[in-house]
Amino acid sequence: MAPSPAVEPLPLGDVDLTDLDRFTDGLSPWRMFHTLRLRDPVHWQPEAAPNSGFWALTRHQDITRVDRDPGTFTSTRFVNLEEVDDDQIALRASILELDGTRHRALRALLQKQFGHGVISGYTDFLRGLTARTLDAALPRGTFDFVTHVSADFPINVLARLLDVPPEDTERLIAWGNRLIGNTDPDYADVLLDSADSERYRHLPFRSPAATEVFAYGRELARQRRGGTGTDLVSRLVNERPRDGVPLSPQDFDNYFLLLVVAGNETTRHAISHAALALIEHPDQLDRLRADPALIPAAVEEFLRWASPVYHFRRTATRDTELGGKQIKEGDKVVMWFASGNRDETVFPDPYAFDVTRTQNDHLTFGKSSPHLCLGNLLARTEIRIMFEELVPRIADIRLSGPVRRVRSNFVNGIKHLPVHVTTV
Repeated sequence: MAPSPAVEPLPLGDVDLTDLDRFTDGLSPWRMFHTLRLRDPVHWQPEAAPNSGFWALTRHQDITRVDRDPGTFTSTRFVNLEEVDDDQIALRASILELDGTRHRALRALLQKQFGHGVISGYTDFLRGLTARTLDAALPRGTFDFVTHVSADFPINVLARLLDVPPEDTERLIAWGNRLIGNTDPDYADVLLDSADSERYRHLPFRSPAATEVFAYGRELARQRRGGTGTDLVSRLVNERPRDGVPLSPQDFDNYFLLLVVAGNETTRHAISHAALALIEHPDQLDRLRADPALIPAAVEEFLRWASPVYHFRRTATRDTELGGKQIKEGDKVVMWFASGNRDETVFPDPYAFDVTRTQNDHLTFGKSSPHLCLGNLLARTEIRIMFEELVPRIADIRLSGPVRRVRSNFVNGIKHLPVHVTTV
């Protein structure tokens, strides 16, 4: 493979990571990240009021350092850019916004359900579900890949894990869109930066969709409390965390909502980005066709390339130094995982999409972090099986219309991926 040209950097003065419209064209974010890695890898990014600005980390090594050090860079002040007060934290905190003993105890409630022993037992189910999804989508010829493949598959996996009926999947998808897409007019009930959002300041993502998710989860909890089920909801309501502190109703609400969002959105977007990459790099699709044994390792390249979550935030607990900059206690420090996944010092030819890449120390799920994505093995397995089933079935796949992306600097999502497929 010939080296790919680097993304053209922007002038440093033109970088604005808070301008959400720049995150819809598929190129501007990478140009901004490229500039910052080269010119100002620990960069102060001003924000509009009421926010106060943040440090943007764009190099792999700085991101890794911060993600591994919750003592200096805490999650307890929240992991998104929104600045929240103690009252909001008390009501909205999920396991993402916890550190230390309590964080480990709540992770442990479901950790085994996402481990090798359990996930390996899902292989036949996942392969059958993938086949069903593709059997329904591919004969259409021309269709939206997001609607009929990327969104359909992981949400049905989540339905199985939660033990809810398949007819509820459309609601689960819509809730995820409305919550995560709280800065996109196509998805949001109330845009995050609008005055109306203040009415919902005590809800996750400031979204009224949270109340619907809470009600749905509470009814499941009511039905399963005291039972012997092994689904995720049953385990949350019937098992005591190992720190001895039971889940409060609020803890359950926020944990359940996180499962609804994280169990669908990131895998869905990773599958969409991987499909788009194979469309735009047909030589790489040909490689997978010729040697399907490449697919398991190619999944890591799909994840690096997709970077379905642009960033997570931490907050400095004390004055410290990072990359030659003086970070003050209380400063927001934002790890731009997507940029770290294109770091030239870590990934040879980082702008090449290469399914044979072997040096792939990507940050997509976090890297040896206390907050390493709980569902990373499930996501990897879903993506692997999807492409093991998809690649042999398609003789040709091309775009049939414009790609539309989520207006967000948090989730790197594709809303619409219109394709035309010719099957084998």
